[in-house]
Amino acid sequence: MATQERARDVRHEARGGIEHFDTIVIGGGQAGLSVGYYLKKQGRPFVILDANEQIGGSWRTRTWASLRLFTPARYDGLPGWPFPAPGWSYPTARETAEYLEAYAVRFELPVRTGMTVDRLGKDGGRYVVQCGERRFEADRVVIATGFYGTPAVPEFASELDPGIVQMHSSAYRDPSQLRPGGVLLVGAGNSGADIGMEVSRTHRTWLSGRDKGQVPIRIETRKARFVLPVLWFIASHVLTVRTPIGRKVRPQVLSGGAPLIRVKSEDLHAAGVERVPKTIAVRDGQPVLEDGRIMDVANVIWCTGFRQDFTWIDVPVFGEGSEPLHERGVASEPGLYFLGLDFLYSFTSENVGGVRRDARHIAKHIASR
Repeated sequence: MATQERARDVRHEARGGIEHFDTIVIGGGQAGLSVGYYLKKQGRPFVILDANEQIGGSWRTRTWASLRLFTPARYDGLPGWPFPAPGWSYPTARETAEYLEAYAVRFELPVRTGMTVDRLGKDGGRYVVQCGERRFEADRVVIATGFYGTPAVPEFASELDPGIVQMHSSAYRDPSQLRPGGVLLVGAGNSGADIGMEVSRTHRTWLSGRDKGQVPIRIETRKARFVLPVLWFIASHVLTVRTPIGRKVRPQVLSGGAPLIRVKSEDLHAAGVERVPKTIAVRDGQPVLEDGRIMDVANVIWCTGFRQDFTWIDVPVFGEGSEPLHERGVASEPGLYFLGLDFLYSFTSENVGGVRRDARHIAKHIASR
């Protein structure tokens, strides 16, 4: 099969340097690899283009060293191969990256790394993907760039005093990057809480933002093993775009994020992390809170998430607010699909183990056309 794919590539390159495929998948993370698994089972000629230099790159370069998944390994496997770890263990980011890389090798998926897509457009009835000077064409395109978009940092961040060390959570690795002195974590979600627990061991720490609540159990206890299967079922099958409660919860999740999962409010208090209101501005080079307080800190970590940047997509598939128009990943433009987005179909749609169902749905839709 690999030999046939190489021969097919040579034949495509011989036609004016343009490679032609039935399907192009943009993004080689868990979403792209999952749909690639199903496309390969269909015997369909396709390619996966990934901007990273190594498969699983985002898990290596955009997460902190101590990060672990919020779901146990038994729920983290992609289609065809369970996550190779004890079922109730919680894999690290590096273990996840290594699993994704091994997955692509195991199923001989045609992933091309170092391929940043500059533009997706249409020429007649075919999609055109531009990567630098390279050009690809396909009848169908799956956009599987996932939830790691552009770091969302407020505009006033540029007004901080240059002496303050500031970074987005995706650039944070460990406390050695920080200056001596206080740390302000802007964003009180899971990233802020996790990093706060770590940096509070060596720095005075403040966590800024609205309290998002917390799940009612300790996920790594033996008791949780009886509760987690129920929570996973609810997140996968009850909190979906097809149920009234799912449609009610979805906007809240997309705008406000998920509740605290591993770290609890009492953990933050015990670690000496002080919770403060939202950071709204900068005055005289220092961050300003919603209650008017000026924070005299040496470090600011923006735990403010990501925003999807689809400016490279030159196809009319967006509604108000630049959100892609789709129904369970099937875009309004024929032959175009989205995969791996937050709450694309269910609460677990962007989860490592939750994306497989959406990938299977999209692959079936491709096969039916």
